[in-house]
Parts: sequence; structure tokens; C-alpha cells
Amino acid sequence: MQKDDMIMKAGIIHILDSSMGMPVLSDCQMEMGSDLGDFLKGHIEKFTESDDVKECQFSDNSPAMELLRDCSPDNFTETSRRLADRLFSIMNSNIDIPAGDMAVVVFSCRGKDYIGILKLNYRTSYTHLTRTGEDGANSNDIILQRAILPGQGQRLSEACVVDLSDGSILLTEKKYEINGEKRLYFSEIFLECHAPLSQKSRMDIVTRAVDQVNRKYYGEDDTERKMEVKNLIYKELEETGALDVETVKEKVFSDSPQMQEELAEKLDKYNLSHTVVEPKTEKTIKKFQKQHLTTDTGIEITIPMEEYGNPDRVEFITNPDGTVSVLIKNIGHLSSK
Repeated sequence: MQKDDMIMKAGIIHILDSSMGMPVLSDCQMEMGSDLGDFLKGHIEKFTESDDVKECQFSDNSPAMELLRDCSPDNFTETSRRLADRLFSIMNSNIDIPAGDMAVVVFSCRGKDYIGILKLNYRTSYTHLTRTGEDGANSNDIILQRAILPGQGQRLSEACVVDLSDGSILLTEKKYEINGEKRLYFSEIFLECHAPLSQKSRMDIVTRAVDQVNRKYYGEDDTERKMEVKNLIYKELEETGALDVETVKEKVFSDSPQMQEELAEKLDKYNLSHTVVEPKTEKTIKKFQKQHLTTDTGIEITIPMEEYGNPDRVEFITNPDGTVSVLIKNIGHLSSK
């Protein structure tokens, strides 16, 4: 969702500071001026355009779904209060969930109406404070403020938008300890929705499984093989914009049906053995864009992938004594940072 496509219609904010023992729920909607609207739109765009976003569906009889389904302009404030009260109850029972404000907004985007629930976790920062003494003199000081809302450039830890036409959900979240176990409380307990893996999580699982199989058969120290695997994955992403697991399996382990089978078994645990990972942001694939090498003498070398595969730029030479030389060719200019 792009913020330029959004039109804010209504919004309200509730204070969910579990250290206070009770929520501070608003009775009135916010004035949605341009600055506040841009702030909220920016946060919605940031998480919905991220590869961490999940596409979810409500479970049957989800209390949150029933509240949102029956939401209307007449009962928007009361609906938001009940949602906030439900979230605060979960937070108050689990001290690891951070305190924050909960913004509930109604907006349209490209002809569809949505409700957004944004949990604005507090951060700690310093600000100034001015006091006036009995003699009328000003005294400026710097104080620690523990309830600063996340800036527009930060991505929220927990947030969702619900499509009011079909109930589908776009959601981002992170795990916190619930009764001694790390859980995704936002989807599992608060919303009660089915949350499949995000594109980023799928990418991480696939590449980690490839690395595990590769290390099992080639060992920890086969740097050349590791670079080759990374290059194959980079080329697949560069050529298709996606990572087809079947294609990767055949290209990376082309000469070993056994390794292909082991990779499939690892990915079957996550139902990813036949998936296609389609990342949207460069950040997700950034680690594949360069080869990072460190020698045993502490020298660090970073090679862009487009140069790594060019023999006129970089050459790896295996010496008779087993050591490796890296020859960097045709340098027009060197700069120091």
C-alpha cells in the first residue's frame, strides 16, 4: 500500500501502558490533519510494503473478527475501545509485551476500505523541559521521556490492516514470551487469525536449508563452494525476481539427487519444498548482492556479484601449496574510506 493512495477517514488512539495497571481509553476521535495523516500513512506503507508482512485470514469465531465485521461509523469509537481493552488484557498478563499506544484508523486505498490497528510501542529518549521559578526566571533542563512514539522512519513491531470487503489481513508482528514460550501473540491470541510465513521468513528458511545441506557434504571450510552457491541464488533472483525452490534445488545440487532429496525433506517441515519466494524489497535480497570474504590474516574483501562472475575483474588462483590468491584486475581508481 502506497501512502499517496490512502485517504484517512477516522482515527482514535488509546494508551496501553501496562505499568499503569489499566488502559487509558479515548472517548473521542482524533482530528486527522495532514501531519498526523502522513504519520499514520507512513507507518502503514512501511509495514505493508515490507517482505515481513503476512497475508492472513481470521479463524472461525474470532472475537476480533466479530468486532471488526460489525464496525460502522456510529460504533467506531466503541469498537476501538473494546479492541484496545482486549489487547491491554493480553499485555497486562504477559510482562514481556512492551507498553505502547494503539491507534485504530479507518482509511480507503484504491477504492477499498480498511481498518488499521497500529501498536505504537514506546521508546526512551531525551527531551527538554522548561520550568518557571518563583522569581519568574526560566530554568531549562533535559529529561528522560519513556513514552516516545516510534518515528515515521521506524517499522512497527505489531500492526495490521483488515480489508473490510473480505476480512483478509495484512499483518506484521514479532514473538514475545507468553507463559514461558515465545509466541506470536498479536495474530494467535489478539486477532486469532491464521498467519502463514512472510516472504522474508520463507527466504531465510530456504537459504538456511540450502546452506545446511551444502555444509554437510562440502564442509565448513569450502569457501569456493559457498561462493558458488551464493552466486547461483543471486543469478536466480536477478533473472526472475523470485526464488523457485524446485529450480534452486536442481541448480545448486545438480549432480546429487541425494542432496536434492535432503533439501526437500528439510523444507517439507515448513511446506516450502515446492514454493516460490517472491521478495518485494531490496533489503531482503541485499545479502546476495555481494560476496564478503575474510582471510585468515584479517583482510576483508567485498566483491559485488556482477563483478564476482567477471574473469576480467576478479580471479581466484589456487597456489601449489594449497593457499589461495585473489587477483583484482583492471582497477582504474582506488579510494580510501
